[in-house]
This record gives sequence, structure tokens and C-alpha cells, in this order.
Amino acid sequence: MRRVFRLIVLLSVLLLSAGCEEPPKAALRSVSVDLETLVLPVSGTAEFLFTVDEADYAFDLAKDVVLYLAKGQFLASEDFFLSRVEKDTVPGRYRAYVSDTGKHDDYSSEVCLGVRLPEGHFKLSNTFLCTGEYAGPMGRARKTGLPLLYVDTQDGAKIVSKEDYVKATITLEDGGSLSEALPCNVRGRGNTTWWWPKKPYLLKFDSKVSFFGFPAHKRWVLLANFMDRTMMRNLVAMKVSSMTSLAWTPRCHSVELVLNGVHQGYYLLIEQVRVDKNRVNVGDDGYLFESDFHYDNEIQWMDWHGRCVQFSDGIPFGIKSPDSDDITPDQIQTGKDIIARTAKAVYGPDFRDPEKGYAAYIDVDSFIDYWIIFEVMGNHELGNPGSVYYHCKPGGKLVAGPCWDFDWGVLSYYTSPQARSGLINRGACWYARLFEDPAFAARVRTRFNELLPQLQTIPAYIDELEKELALSAQENFKLWNPAEDASQNGGHIINGDENMSFHDAVARLRANYEERLSVIQKNL
Repeated sequence: MRRVFRLIVLLSVLLLSAGCEEPPKAALRSVSVDLETLVLPVSGTAEFLFTVDEADYAFDLAKDVVLYLAKGQFLASEDFFLSRVEKDTVPGRYRAYVSDTGKHDDYSSEVCLGVRLPEGHFKLSNTFLCTGEYAGPMGRARKTGLPLLYVDTQDGAKIVSKEDYVKATITLEDGGSLSEALPCNVRGRGNTTWWWPKKPYLLKFDSKVSFFGFPAHKRWVLLANFMDRTMMRNLVAMKVSSMTSLAWTPRCHSVELVLNGVHQGYYLLIEQVRVDKNRVNVGDDGYLFESDFHYDNEIQWMDWHGRCVQFSDGIPFGIKSPDSDDITPDQIQTGKDIIARTAKAVYGPDFRDPEKGYAAYIDVDSFIDYWIIFEVMGNHELGNPGSVYYHCKPGGKLVAGPCWDFDWGVLSYYTSPQARSGLINRGACWYARLFEDPAFAARVRTRFNELLPQLQTIPAYIDELEKELALSAQENFKLWNPAEDASQNGGHIINGDENMSFHDAVARLRANYEERLSVIQKNL
């Protein structure tokens, strides 16, 4: 009986032993990653899914999964690492997490995932890119924090003319959202600036478009600010202008331009000087004049009643509006008459007379504020003259403004060394005569002192801009060298800061601005 019992126990043990044997381990034949690029936020983590072909394959999630370089070398990157792996809800699928170390933000490495096999080596997945948030030109453009403006021309056509438009679409990526692509036409613009490597552009839409909440319009300008190492001369000038009584100052916003998929660096998107109820508001029958030594307006002439620095006799004038396509001969003559009778009053024997002299023909307050803006900014082109604007409504006085083009020689002693100790525009077009009137000089002095508290806030504004534009400057000057402006200026750089660092150039600009306020106070 005992012998039977022992036999039964032995058989039971054998049966239990047979039931505890591990089944053959599932073989792993492939690992796949459904991913081309994994973008890692700075000091953050990104995740992706990978799949093994055998759902029952068992491995240690903490020890048996690694990242490899694409060439099969074990990954030892100072930029990122595999931080953890966990099972997904689907059998055979897993979720991997890769973390950025925060050391760099523009790396790009081709990697693959490896799962350890029983014999010790790894089964590798297909390769994919692991990149920093700001890798590549577009990433570096986003790194600056400025909105991205995409201009894509039809069939990738190049923009090679200031006369011929190229069809394109415009898309503004602002605050992380990509707005609808809008059809437009693009051409080059500018005088000297057009011949530099970094090109300025004019955008013309079929219908009115608004950017950044500015009033909608069909025409906008992209200023390259190629020669401005501070990238803020126009921004500061427009800020100063907005503090005055001028009816309109072009609104503007800094952007990163991407042209046909290629990052072009920092640009200033700005309202073009045009007649419009939200810009130069002179109505349908008013006039917009430009005085410019380039003498390249379609309708232009020399007025011989005045004097300016560039022309020993006469001042160049052009009619910007009414448009040259629509203006009639009578309207041209009326425009010339407006300038002629104003100049005669300014230079006439009774120029101080309030009824016969200049005060009867010009808006004195606007002329004073316009002069103050040019003087504070150290812009000598009020007397050169360049991009100097005036406008008037039908039957109204001639009004100074708006401000435009403040990148050449502004807040720099290179083009105006006399600015260190004196005024630079007291002898500018018409102003030389106006300052002969003690009453006008007194009004300028009074007005400057009224504006001074606001003008003294500009250094703080410059500090704000320096922080806002620092990363953009870093990327912009990898693409462009402002010192190349010397090629268009007789071999001499223009602003004097072209070979400085961005921060040193900004410090110089700030110091020059503060010095200008002091010099003006002493000389008015």
C-alpha cells in the first residue's frame, strides 16, 4: 500500500514539474518606429511610439531599450537621452520618452531604437531624426520669438526688379498659429538699399489686409534694415514721431522673413506712405509731396525759390499722390503752384507777417515737430533732402510729415560729426529761413521742452527693444554683414557701428540719443 502511495506522489511531482516549465521565448524579428523627426523642446521631453513584431516578446523596459546613432554606435549625447519606456494599451506597442538636457537648442542627430536580444546584442529600428527645438533655419527663425512672415512666390520665381511684380502668397505665423495664405504681388523697392545683398520689398494685395491689428490696406513694405547693426533705428524714430503732433506715423512690427522657404533674417513690416483715411489723410483731392535728392519720382521738378544742402539752387519735389497713372496736367500744375507759393512766402520779404508770410501757408506746429524728430534722431536728410514728405488737403496749409527712412546715418557721428556739439538741421530746406524768425525759434524751443519728458523715456524703450531683438540679431548677422554697406558708400561704412556687436551698437545708439537731447537743449 505504501509502495502505491509513493508511486502516486512521485507521479504527481512529475506532473507538477512538467506544468511549471517555461514556454519557448518568443523571437524578436523587427522593431519599427513610425516617425521621421522627433523635436525636443528646450529642457523638455518628447515621446514617440515603437512596435515590436512579436507582442509576447518579454524584455526589461528599463534596461533592454536604448538609443543608437544611425551608424550603430551606442548613443552618448550631451543634448538628449532616453528617459523612460512604458507599455502602450496596444499589445506589442510601447511609448518611449526622450528628454533634452538643455545644453544646446539647435542639434540634429540621426538615431534608431535598439531592443536587447537574449544573446546580448540589439535589434535596431529604422532611423529617425532627433532634433532640438531650434534646429535648422526655420527653427532658428522661431527661436528669435518674433513672428514669421512667409512669402512664397509663384513657381519659386526670384524677385529681381523694382518695377515688375511677382505673384506670391503671404502667410503670417504669429503667436504659434498659422493664418490663411493670402495672394499678393511682390517687387523690390528702395534706392541705394535695393543694391545691397539683403533686399527690401513692397507687398501689394488685391484687397485690403490687416497685420497685427493695424488698419487694413493693400500696400505694405518690408524694410531690410541691412546696414543697421542695432536693427532699431527706424523703430526708435517711429516711436519718437508717435510722441508728437504729427497726424500719422507709419505703424510697424518686427518679423522674421522666410522667402520661398529660406530664412532671410530680421525685417520690419511697416505701413507704406500712402494717401488713405488711416494713413496720410488728405482726401481724394489732396496732395502728398516728396522731397528727395534721388530725384526719381515720375512727376518731379526743381523749385527754385528755396535752397538746400545737396542743391545749391532749388529743392527737388515730386508728387506721390494723386497717383501718376491718374493725375491730370491741371492737377500737376496745381501741385507745383502749392509748393511755389509756399516757398515764395517762406523766402519773401514779408515772411514773418502772419497773413502774408509762411504762417499763412504752412502748418507751423507740424513743421516744428517734424524738425524736432529729425534733430533728435540726428538725421541730416531733412536738409539733404531724402524721403522728406509734406501733404495738404484741398485749400489747406502745407503740413510736414510723415516720417520715413531713418536708418542712414541716424544717431551716428559718421555722417554728421557736427551733431556732437551742435544742431544739424537748422540750415535744412526752408528751415534756415524759418529760424530767421525769432518767433519761430522760440516756438521750437518751447515745443522741445514740452516734449522732453516723453523724449527722455526713449532710452528705456531702447532697452526693451534690445531684449526683444537680441536673438533675432544673433541669427540675422549670421546671414548678413552690415559692413558691406561700404561698397555703396565710397568704401566707407555709413553708421559707424557696422563692425560692432549688436549689444555694443545698441549701447552706442543709446548714448548718442541721450547726448543729442543734451546738445539740443544747449543750442536751441
